[in-house]
Amino acid sequence: MIAVGIDVSKSKSTVAILNSNGSLLVKPYTMTHTQSDMCALVDYLCTFDEPITILMEYTGHYHYPVLKKLQQEGFPVCIINPYQMKKYADVEIHKAKTDKKDAIRIATYALEKSYKLVPYNSLEQKYEDLKFLSRQYNQRISSVSYTKVQLINLLDQTMLGITRLLPLKSKNPEQCVLLLFIKRFKSFDEINKIGKTRFLSSYTTLVKKTCDRHAPSKGLAIYELATNSITTRGEDPYIQLAQSQCVDLLATSQNAADEIILQMQTMAETIPEYKILRAMAGVGDRLGPIILAEIGDIRRFHSGKALNSFAGNDAPPYQSWQFESRNRHISKRGSATLRKACFEVMQALKLTKPQDDPVYLFMLKKEQEGKPYNVAKMAGVNKFLRIYYARAMELYK
Repeated sequence: MIAVGIDVSKSKSTVAILNSNGSLLVKPYTMTHTQSDMCALVDYLCTFDEPITILMEYTGHYHYPVLKKLQQEGFPVCIINPYQMKKYADVEIHKAKTDKKDAIRIATYALEKSYKLVPYNSLEQKYEDLKFLSRQYNQRISSVSYTKVQLINLLDQTMLGITRLLPLKSKNPEQCVLLLFIKRFKSFDEINKIGKTRFLSSYTTLVKKTCDRHAPSKGLAIYELATNSITTRGEDPYIQLAQSQCVDLLATSQNAADEIILQMQTMAETIPEYKILRAMAGVGDRLGPIILAEIGDIRRFHSGKALNSFAGNDAPPYQSWQFESRNRHISKRGSATLRKACFEVMQALKLTKPQDDPVYLFMLKKEQEGKPYNVAKMAGVNKFLRIYYARAMELYK
């Protein structure tokens, strides 16, 4: 047997090749992710008549060029979690870390654990595309949240207290009263200059462009707030420019996020198990595609317990002789995005209170047993994932 360990980094990798005795066939060397270097590795591996096991760590998207090339050439490639590889290295007494030693360590692991390594099988392109869009959506939403904080900090210097009267809602930014208000009235100083009559007239015209039914009655309160407030940089053109840019950036980021989630919904509707997920209580048009993107193909999990472990929502047993721990925290060794989305489903259940939903009833049971608020919710997440797994797997039996 030939074991190949590849320590992947950006645009290059370090390769180590061992024979069945654990001896190096070639010294670890650096291979760039180019056609010439990759073809040289492929040609060398083709000279062996023995079975070959290739192992590399999962490194985001850096390992994709190597994985794609080797799979195209017909070689079985296995992927290992970097944390698992780190724990394997912890048994060494004299620890040293270099790219060459890491490559040898990966090849040694492939040689020792070849009996349980499973070659990587690419998921269907729909699942890959859905997960990619999910990552892009999270980035846009992070940009929206960050821009909101910046905008509120600027408003503290130009319109202190305005967010108490006009809430900042990024959804449908073209109809958000506060964003339109900021673009029209740069600060409280400008409102004081134009006077009460002209302000109320302009404000009435402004709110007609929105669907907020409470906004028309707040004009007088806003004017009184403006006259009683002390602005620190109300007439500063630089802060007004930054404020206007924040409004535009917030609208652009939110519109981009909405466009991505719409694409995710369209793609998710073509996947069979999405209908089952969408029919579960608490799962809406936004959370449904995100949960499906994080889980991927449900058939790659052997049980609902494995799915919970993938989400990091499992509590591994801890027992030694007569001691057995009965109060264990969840491991959190899994997809944080999936845990967060499922936690939001539990929050939705607490708001809607569906009396016929088994997950909601299970949460209530845990709360009645005296479990803390968040512990009961994570127990509900466990129940939710197990039910989804059972129902989704029925489609493929």
